[in-house]
Amino acid sequence: MTPIALLLLAAPQAHGAPPQPEFLPATQEEGLPPRENLVLPGEKHFGVVRRLTTSGENAEGYFNWAGDRISYQATVGDRKCDQIYVLDLLTGARRLVSTGTGRTTCAYFLPDDRRVLFASTHAADDGCLPPPDYSKGYVWKIYPQYDLYVRDLDTWELTPLAPAPGYDAEAVVSPRGDKIVFTSRRNGDLDIYLMNLDGTGLVQLTHELGYDGGPFFSPDGSQIVYRAYHPQTPEEKQRYLDLLAEDTIEPMALQIFVMDADGGNKRQITDNGAANFAPYFHPDGKRIIYCSNQDSASGRDFDLYLINVDGTGNERITFNPSFDGFPMFSHDGKRLIFASNRANSAPHDTNLFLAEWID
Repeated sequence: MTPIALLLLAAPQAHGAPPQPEFLPATQEEGLPPRENLVLPGEKHFGVVRRLTTSGENAEGYFNWAGDRISYQATVGDRKCDQIYVLDLLTGARRLVSTGTGRTTCAYFLPDDRRVLFASTHAADDGCLPPPDYSKGYVWKIYPQYDLYVRDLDTWELTPLAPAPGYDAEAVVSPRGDKIVFTSRRNGDLDIYLMNLDGTGLVQLTHELGYDGGPFFSPDGSQIVYRAYHPQTPEEKQRYLDLLAEDTIEPMALQIFVMDADGGNKRQITDNGAANFAPYFHPDGKRIIYCSNQDSASGRDFDLYLINVDGTGNERITFNPSFDGFPMFSHDGKRLIFASNRANSAPHDTNLFLAEWID
C-alpha cells in the first residue's frame, strides 16, 4: 500500500462516466450512460473493464470477503486529503467510514464484513498535516501520527488497534481470518509485524535496516508478499537514516520480496533497479501481480506486471502511458480491481476500475 501522492506522477485526460450496477450489456440500452472502451492494446488479460469512480484521487480499492463491496481511500470534493470509503459494487452507493478529519490510508475489511480496518491521523490533528518536503527529492511522508483503527459499520464504534508511538499503517487481514499484518516504526525502523485480530500476539517479522512494507498474504495465508528497500552502501544507509529522521523515505528503488507468514524464508522476487510496489498474490498462489516503472524511460509511467513466485516469467499486463497500480484480485480470480489515470475527466484524477480477468 502506497501514499496517494504517487498517483500524481501523470495527468492524462478524457471523459468519465458514472459507475454502473453491473457490466454494461453488449447492446446499449436506452437511458444508460455511453459504454467506455477502457481496454488498451496489448491488455490481453482484460475483458470488460468497468469504471467505479469518476473524479478525484481514488486508490487502494480492496474487495470485502463476500466480493460485493470494496474499501478504498479517496480525496474527493472539498476534502484536502484522503478519507476512507466503502463502495457497493452493485448499486454504486458510497459511504464514508473514517472520521472526515486527519489523513487516512490503507483500508481493509475484517472477516465479518461488518468492520473496516484503516490507519488515520485524526487523533493527533484534524487537518491534513504538512505534505512531504520535495526539496529532498521524490519522497513519501511516513507520518508518525498514523495509528490503526477499526470501524464497526453497524454500531459506528471506532476502536484503536494496537496503538504505539510512531507510524502504524498498511494493515491487511489473512485469508485464514485470524491474523493482521502491517507496517510499523514502533521499534525505530520501518518493519512488518504480525498480530491477532484483536491486536494481541504481536510479532516482528522483518529486521533488516530499511523499509519493509505493503504486505499481503498468499491465498492460503502461509506466505506474505511485500515491498522493500534495504540500503547497502554506507552512503545509502546514511541517506536512508537521514530521511527517516525526518519521517520520510525515498521510494525509488523498492523491490518485491516474499517470506513465510512467520517471517522465515525471505527471498527477493524482483531485481530490476526500478520502483516496484503494491504486490498481490494471484489466487493460484503461484504468481504475483505488482506495479512497476521498469519499462518507463522517464520513470513516470507505472504499469501492472505478473511474475511467478520464483521470480521467473515476468509479464507486462497494462499498457497505459501514465499510471496503473494497486491491483487486487477477487477471491475467485475472475476480477481485478486497480487504480488508473486512464480516461480521466480531469488532470491528476486517479480512478478505480474493475476488470474481468482472462487467464
